[in-house]
Amino acid sequence: MAKLATAAQTTAARKAAGVVLMGFDVDGVLTDGTLYFTSQGDEMKAFSSLDGHGLKMLQRAGIEVVIISGRSSRALEMRARNLGIAALHMGVEDKRALLDKIAAQRGIAHAQAGYMGDDVVDLPILRACGFSATVADGHPEVLARVDYVATKGGGRGAVREVCDLIIRAQGKWDAAMAEYLA
Repeated sequence: MAKLATAAQTTAARKAAGVVLMGFDVDGVLTDGTLYFTSQGDEMKAFSSLDGHGLKMLQRAGIEVVIISGRSSRALEMRARNLGIAALHMGVEDKRALLDKIAAQRGIAHAQAGYMGDDVVDLPILRACGFSATVADGHPEVLARVDYVATKGGGRGAVREVCDLIIRAQGKWDAAMAEYLA
């Protein structure tokens, strides 16, 4: 028997249907938020392959993927390159201002942009977007103010969940799955 969607899920899907550009935070969203450093001071990050494939599927569905992080790291550069994500912005202090710039450059309205963040520093960009999402283990202030809260935590499939939601909301799921079900 099909599960009935809640009003919040219906609203989130409606907003996700209009997304043409989706941005993602890194620490706490694409990763579990733990910061690893070697004794030489190199930073290491662990990324979910499930999330990575979701980002690839989102791109194949015609959605531009943007990564916006307050931190800079070589590991993130390598992951973005591996996923074919050219729009990587690191060391960003004002994510909302960057969204304004990106939207103006692309000629899109804020309503056509989405963002997934997990902490209070992400609230200005989350509140400016047409679709906002967070991870299950996001900060309570963020959980209370976004359109969609994933059932999974950061770095543990939450990004994939949001990618799937967007693809389904835009009616592109069957096409996205066709190559796997042929």
